[in-house]
Order: sequence, then structure tokens, then C-alpha cells
Amino acid sequence: LNLACGKFRFFDKDLGDIGGIPRLLDVGQCNDAYSAIQIAVALAGAFECDVNDLPLSMIISWYEQKAVAILLTLLYLGIKDIRLGPSLPAFISPAVLEFLVNTFDIKPVATPEEDLKTILG
Repeated sequence: LNLACGKFRFFDKDLGDIGGIPRLLDVGQCNDAYSAIQIAVALAGAFECDVNDLPLSMIISWYEQKAVAILLTLLYLGIKDIRLGPSLPAFISPAVLEFLVNTFDIKPVATPEEDLKTILG
């Protein structure tokens, strides 16, 4: 599921499909994050698993302040393995970053190629 500005890192890549469904589904802009979260929650319910068990990757781009609200929502829901970039927000101190890494497995983004290799397995 793809939304917001970060999608432009991957739009020129052919990621193929799985059973005729594209591996990258665009669900809108960053303001649509709640809808994307609801899709993930519905998929988890349909597959009788936790959202963290779905083959989804979360990458949050820090281009605007609303990314903070999106990240806080994901953390509140217990969603882990989130990538942040292109740089970490200035308000994240080393102690807060350590907590986020240890508790939620937060990671920085890398290059588009490296991120795709990691998230697509």
C-alpha cells in the first residue's frame, strides 16, 4: 500500500504483481493514511492475523509535520518495522530514537533500490 510523497521513489520501478494484483498499490496522499491503516487492519482481520504479520512495509517520509501524527497513530496501534526518512526529525533525541528502535523496530530509509530489496524480500 502506497501513499504520500514517498511513492515517487518507486514509481519508475516495475515491481511486478502477485496473482494479477500489483505489488505496489497506490491509495492516495498522506492525508489518506487513516484509510490505508484501515485497509491493513481489514486485511489482518480477513487473514486472522496481526497487522505486523502481514507482508506490508511502512515507510514514512518526513516532508511535512503531519507525518508526526501518522507515525504516532501507527505506534499507538502497535505497528512495527517502520522506516523513516529521508532524514530523522530533529526533535527525535538519541534516547527517543533508541526507544523507538528497541520497541518498534524503527529504521532509517536507504536508497530506493536498497529499500525495495529489503521490503520485497
